[in-house]
Amino acid sequence: MDAPAVSVAWLALLATRLEVELGWPDLFVLGASVWLAYAADRFIEGWRLASEHVRTPRHRFYQRWRGPVAVVWLAVLITDLGVAAAKLTRTEWMVGWTLTAAVATYLLSHQFLHRTSRWRVPKEICVAGLLTGGAAVFLVGSTSLSVLVPSLTLFAALCFVNCVLISSWECDVDRSHQQSSLALDGGQTWWIHWAPWLLAAVGIVAAASDPLRTIAACTAASALLLAVIDHVQPRIGWPPARVLADLVLLTPIVPLALLL
Repeated sequence: MDAPAVSVAWLALLATRLEVELGWPDLFVLGASVWLAYAADRFIEGWRLASEHVRTPRHRFYQRWRGPVAVVWLAVLITDLGVAAAKLTRTEWMVGWTLTAAVATYLLSHQFLHRTSRWRVPKEICVAGLLTGGAAVFLVGSTSLSVLVPSLTLFAALCFVNCVLISSWECDVDRSHQQSSLALDGGQTWWIHWAPWLLAAVGIVAAASDPLRTIAACTAASALLLAVIDHVQPRIGWPPARVLADLVLLTPIVPLALLL
């Protein structure tokens, strides 16, 4: 549930700071859609892998509870489509289907057609782009692009840094699962550990701009926390580090709580 929670928190923050009015259907559709995409990815991975090759609790869960997960997935899908059809605008509905096609293409490419291809678009870039696209569905056309674009860029960069750090910690997992990543295929990986520090610096500088202040501050705070987790990861191990890496992306909860 970490990815849906992060997506909903950031959409709520972006909408609040960019003065875009959202209702519960928008937040529900985004959260449910992100969960559906992540659950499908884990389901396929668990289905394809032999039990002895599974290295993570999340994949083992989807492998062990394949039937119940499929039932819940279908129920969430039907509910998600029902709420979207009844509550979203025509533009949101059409753009949402475009994004759905992009998610399906990613799953088809990364899980089947190009699973071991070194030339495919890195999964870290794909995931960051799809998460950002999910938030953009509800924001594009409702606010100035001069503020929306840098805001979404900061969010995309934060998602990318989160993903690439996790990939660097889980190299052995990706090898066992026959999965490619920037950490495995990129050769030099020193830049991965500098990425959160660089993003934090960018966020601090961007916070000087009034329209971006809260969004940039949350980006900088999350990036700094990611840098700390990366530093202690060799001592605490990758499983707790991975959980913490997702939790620290929930910094928008603080300013949102102050606005209540």
